Amino acid sequence: MTDDLKESQVKILVTGVTGVVGKGTVEHLLKKGVPSNQIIGLSRRKEELAAKGVEVRFGDYFDYDSLLHAFEGVDKVMLTSTVAFTDRFTQHYNVITAARQAGVKHVIYMAIMRKEGSGRIIPEVTESDLFTEQVLKSSGLDYTILYQPPFMDLLSFYYDANPYENGIKVPSNNGKMAPATRDELAEAHAVILSTPGHENKTYSLGGNDSVSFSDMAKILAEVKGQPVPFTTITAEEYIDAIVAKGVTRYVAEFITSWVVAIEEGEFQFQSGDLEQLLGRKTKTLREYIESTLA
Repeated sequence: MTDDLKESQVKILVTGVTGVVGKGTVEHLLKKGVPSNQIIGLSRRKEELAAKGVEVRFGDYFDYDSLLHAFEGVDKVMLTSTVAFTDRFTQHYNVITAARQAGVKHVIYMAIMRKEGSGRIIPEVTESDLFTEQVLKSSGLDYTILYQPPFMDLLSFYYDANPYENGIKVPSNNGKMAPATRDELAEAHAVILSTPGHENKTYSLGGNDSVSFSDMAKILAEVKGQPVPFTTITAEEYIDAIVAKGVTRYVAEFITSWVVAIEEGEFQFQSGDLEQLLGRKTKTLREYIESTLA
């Protein structure tokens, strides 16, 4: 798989390596046989990847000069998108512009999946994704855009920490999504970074399992043999419940916008791209829940 990389000594830099996706991408690159001296992690702080022989360079998305220095000698950059509420516009623009100035050839960007023609704007995310994609496509660099579905391993974030006692109460019912685990997505990133032929392409990385929040309640109940009451509530009731836990209303509205988007099918598209990149079907929600409850 990685002969081309080994022969040409292509240098790959992965940003955000202290996060789950960035770190996982580096670990999967190593598993796929990419030599550690061809992998660089970018972080605002050093961490254990250096112990695996992977160079970790300092870089801050807001510090343009640090990015220029970090990108020296790099061929491919995996731009792990930064989190909401942090001026993603400036940060992503800096990464792409510094990459071009430093002589990087190819930037891979992880965006959030969007339903074709929906026009939905998820606050703090959609507009900065659209901006980043436009900057990347007009940069003259080779690009790959990877549309990410909801993370299967974070879906429990949307309901009560103890669903067996308190049930699942969300502004949703049978709206489906196609989630994938962050580990599966990181592995797909590693495949794209370590093999040729992905230039100027987009991939939609929905998983094989199509599930709703009501499905989730049924699966949780069946796996443990305990009932999980499921209740559809209004978006306003859901926001109020989050605010009651001490979260600001703006953040509560942000979280709610994701659940409403799931209910309305924003993340339902299954292109088969993820299965093809991994060479296998992705985990089902039942398999994931069984493994975590065990």
